[in-house]
Amino acid sequence: MPDNKKAVGRDRGRVAAEQPYELSYFKRKHKLTPEQARKIIKEAGNSREKANELAERLKKADA
Repeated sequence: MPDNKKAVGRDRGRVAAEQPYELSYFKRKHKLTPEQARKIIKEAGNSREKANELAERLKKADA
């Protein structure tokens, strides 16, 4: 029987903010401080799309 490719163990559309590797990746990706990354993730909930949008807005506001 083939594997069910639709059943995945994690959802890449969500940020697992309690995981140190997720916070580290997010802050490096957007060149943020740990405090900025935590604040954005807290505001966005666990939506990776919304967190990325907020990080981009922060970068544009700082520029």
